[in-house]
Amino acid sequence: MFGSTAFLIILVLSLLVYAVPEWLKHYFTLGLLTAGIALTSAWSIGVLAGTGQEYEFPLFASEAGVRMVLVIDSLSAFFILVINFTVLIGFLYSRGYLEPYRARMNALRFSIHYFSYLWLWISMLMVVMVRDGLSFLIVWEIMALSSFFLVIFDAEERSILKTGISYLIMMHVSMFFILVAFLIVQKDTGQMSFDSLGEYFGRHRNLPLFLLFFAGFAIKAGFIPLHTWLPEAHPAAPSHISGVMSGVMIKMGIYGIIRVVASMQSDLLVTGVIILIISLISGVLGVMMAIVQHDLKRLLAYHSIENIGIIGIGLGLGVIGQAIGNHALSLLGYAGGVLHVLNHSLFKSLLFFNAGSVYLAAHTRNMEQTGGLMKRMPWTAILFLTGSLAICGLPPFNGFISEFLIYMGMFGSLPGASLFHSILIVGSIAALALIGGLAIFCFTKAFGIVFLGEPRSEQAGNAREADKSMIYPQLATAAMILFIGLGSPLVVKPVFGIVGQTWNLGTQPLVIGAFTANLAQISLAGGIFVVTVAALLLYRRYHLSRRVVEAGPTWGCGYTAVTAKHQYTATSFAYNYNHLARPLLQTKKEIDEIGEDEIFPRKRKFLSHSDDLFKRHLVDRPVNLVTGLLKRLAVMQTGEIRHYILYAFVFMLLVLLLATLKII
Repeated sequence: MFGSTAFLIILVLSLLVYAVPEWLKHYFTLGLLTAGIALTSAWSIGVLAGTGQEYEFPLFASEAGVRMVLVIDSLSAFFILVINFTVLIGFLYSRGYLEPYRARMNALRFSIHYFSYLWLWISMLMVVMVRDGLSFLIVWEIMALSSFFLVIFDAEERSILKTGISYLIMMHVSMFFILVAFLIVQKDTGQMSFDSLGEYFGRHRNLPLFLLFFAGFAIKAGFIPLHTWLPEAHPAAPSHISGVMSGVMIKMGIYGIIRVVASMQSDLLVTGVIILIISLISGVLGVMMAIVQHDLKRLLAYHSIENIGIIGIGLGLGVIGQAIGNHALSLLGYAGGVLHVLNHSLFKSLLFFNAGSVYLAAHTRNMEQTGGLMKRMPWTAILFLTGSLAICGLPPFNGFISEFLIYMGMFGSLPGASLFHSILIVGSIAALALIGGLAIFCFTKAFGIVFLGEPRSEQAGNAREADKSMIYPQLATAAMILFIGLGSPLVVKPVFGIVGQTWNLGTQPLVIGAFTANLAQISLAGGIFVVTVAALLLYRRYHLSRRVVEAGPTWGCGYTAVTAKHQYTATSFAYNYNHLARPLLQTKKEIDEIGEDEIFPRKRKFLSHSDDLFKRHLVDRPVNLVTGLLKRLAVMQTGEIRHYILYAFVFMLLVLLLATLKII
């Protein structure tokens, strides 16, 4: 009872953000966050340390019978810990990031921002803690509204406000599908909750209801082709918000899918195949579209789609494993997908924070206007490199561990698989390998263009390292990335337990023991590698400290008049890839050709961009059609009162006619 009362007090105290002095707002919000994170993390650790028990807290109850109960099982506890860590790091980072905005924004704007940040965190916690359908929809809506206000923080730019409105519309489309699915469950079972899904699935075909839920949750998660809001909203939001939205908010869609799938009792094979195919498409196309981006945050946004695809691959394989009775595939697929939720929240939030540091230093997100930042921002460069290696799934970082589980589940299920399942799994192995290879290519480009070479603009040449208040939180995230990579058995074993309890797969000690032992050996090898590299660096530093080191220009092959124009750009780096993928990516170039009679060509600009085909055909085209229709109807807005009176008179005549004919 004390826990729920304390949580309720935090909710009420959040309103005081508007009342405290401007200089105190950040620290007041941080205090509420810290108290709430300590409370909910203690609940979660208690659940995970127990033997599958659930914690249940009645948050409030009215005399009219309206109740909101918080329920925490092992799956909720895992998501709570993921949310808490990323939200706390993001808020600590925001102290330095928001400093330049204080000169041109008033206290009310910051009050709205801090209040919305608190309620985004609170709503995400409650999304994973409530089971009642009505309560879930309420907190789902609060999550959409609070994140909307965070996205439009810098709403002086009309494009940002337009992006925020488009995002809010998509979130309401998402809620519509979830609402319809819950209403179907309520009509049949009399209850509108996740707990009643099992009863509904036991009496009906599972696939139709799953597809409704999946459509709603997939919009929030960013699966292709329901992803169109994501590459627009992430670049528009402040970088600490982008990190939180990509790191944890889109995972609320994954949480919802897991809740529904865990209750299913039939149609498992076709459900698993649907999830797997959509996830493979999302993973491959997400990374393909990321490569051709020039905006650093947009590049990272498309990689969020790619990693949501990887999570979905794990979940899809887990469902297929359940359908065919392959418990090892189920356990490893689910465990890889769930663990990748944590891993992605770490390295993607870190990369978005790095992108924010680059933006503040170079005043641009366009990679073509950066370059040479490693000399000027060494800590940011090292942290970006850490996040890049992790997102590419390379050891000894955390991204490798979750992808390793998925790979082992697929390879281990090949012996004895049918022809159809073998084709499906081999195709998934090839697609996941392709995703990894393209991710390495993409982040080689991103790191090289942004941090290496010479500055391509005056702002990049004058860049300075980010403030320590922005570096320290990122170091905490990087430490977690390394900890999971080097101490994977300590993290994977609890994940196996969460998966076993959520899907009733049992302990399976032989499978868990074998893979935990393999991961221990991998972690040991990774630890030896890290220690060796550290020892070599220390020896190099010691060796050079005893010598006089001279610096000078490198040999330039007889030509030393090098400028930034002679190095790779983001476009030229990916030119060959862009040419091969052009039929799919529809890359367009904008340049004035040089005429034959133009002896002294004038100054020209070369631009290239790639359109999102799904956005163009599924969003832009219908919107343009509706907009065109509304513009035609606008001729009725003459501004003359007599015309408006005539419209009302015609409407009343129409109603009278329909009533006379008994049509209405």
